[in-house]
Amino acid sequence: MKYMIYLFRHGQTYYNKSCRFTGDINSHLTAQGVRDAKKVAEKLKGKIIDYAFHTHLSRSKDTLKYVLRQHPECKRIILDDRMIERDYGLLKGKYHARIIAEYGQKQFDLWHRSYDTKPPGGESVKDVEKRVESFIKDLVIFMKKHKGNVAISAHGNSMRPFRKHFEHLSREKMMQLENPWDDYFAYPIEL
Repeated sequence: MKYMIYLFRHGQTYYNKSCRFTGDINSHLTAQGVRDAKKVAEKLKGKIIDYAFHTHLSRSKDTLKYVLRQHPECKRIILDDRMIERDYGLLKGKYHARIIAEYGQKQFDLWHRSYDTKPPGGESVKDVEKRVESFIKDLVIFMKKHKGNVAISAHGNSMRPFRKHFEHLSREKMMQLENPWDDYFAYPIEL
């Protein structure tokens, strides 16, 4: 039997719009973010979603709410923070431009896009990948047990390891990914 995983990023937030490090700060959807979520919902309209996962952050929950308005068949909504956004530590809430002005473009790029460099007090993408891999392992077990399609309302940095795993990407390719706010990725799981 084959079931589907529908993976999408939350819509644009106020921190995204103003180019700030968000991490696990609870930044809400902008008007554009609501439109993004509605676009994902429209694109998923004809699909079956039996189970749905989100993080505790409002942007993940709110995006999922828009999607699930089209899916009364969804049996259960599950919170799992293993796929939460990367913790940017002391950079959280700071504007990208300010970090670049203070530390230089090279250091900004290292903190922002390096695989294994942690920003001060934060997580590396490598750390995020460990969390997401643990989630994926348990997700496949869950899908085998409950036999259904799954929607996942994730975050930009947590989507990178998801896509690396399911698309069989190299680490370098994963780190180059840009994840849209208004589209989804579908992955079949053979059970």
